[in-house]
Amino acid sequence: MTGINENDQQLDQQPARHRRDKGVQRRRVLIGGGTVALAGGLAAAGFASADTPTTTTDASTSTVTTDASASATSSVCTLTAEVTEGPYSLDGALIREDIREEKEGVEVQYTFTVVDQDNDCAPLADALVELWHCDSLGEYSGYVGKNGHTEDDDGTFLRGGQMTDSSGQASITSIWPGHYVSRAVHVHMRVHTDVTLADGTYTGGTVVHTGQLFFDADINEEIQASSPYSDNTTAETALADDSIYDEGGAASGLLTLTALGTSVSDGYTATLTVGVSTS
Repeated sequence: MTGINENDQQLDQQPARHRRDKGVQRRRVLIGGGTVALAGGLAAAGFASADTPTTTTDASTSTVTTDASASATSSVCTLTAEVTEGPYSLDGALIREDIREEKEGVEVQYTFTVVDQDNDCAPLADALVELWHCDSLGEYSGYVGKNGHTEDDDGTFLRGGQMTDSSGQASITSIWPGHYVSRAVHVHMRVHTDVTLADGTYTGGTVVHTGQLFFDADINEEIQASSPYSDNTTAETALADDSIYDEGGAASGLLTLTALGTSVSDGYTATLTVGVSTS
């Protein structure tokens, strides 16, 4: 995705500790919505013929699934551009499974499977999966007030990450994000390798993926209309009108969602397979 310019990057000034937006970096990244294909022939073919998965919502179960019917194993590998990290990133995220702190909202239980393109899509262990996103009022920790609301700001709420296990999986619990002017509801993600862990955070390492995660539009509409999200009266951008999401399904970070109960307030699991190039 080239030429992407997130509107909220037009901040006049950022504190020195904040990482500035690097713009769009194009890197070969595999992202699959389901089981990752391990066939070595995919790499040889350059994934040029990989199909884009189709995402559907089952209204009776509130389950969003990814259909990769072109593959006999219901798997897909596709190349995609990386996405701008935006103006709200901070270095030194806390290593923790639950990043909610005291923030209220619909629970989301994320599970990511990270695989390495340069090793036949094998699971990538000991990688740091880092997330950050706004709260129900559209405010980011470290930048509270940018969306017009006043609240306590400790610089850490709704930020953090987990290391992948031997299966390449990392689980993080948070809330469904709110919204703010110019962007559809989204979550920011980075994947790091070779980080050093100390005192509950990390230093060093290499960022091998920068992306954003997106949510089913119908479920999001219902959640944004519920409390505490309904207290946010700023304009919301629809997913179809977002300047970054390109309707590529899982290839563009669209999460697979499964309801935890019968009501949206019960929360969701959210899964995604993220392929990275470690070379």
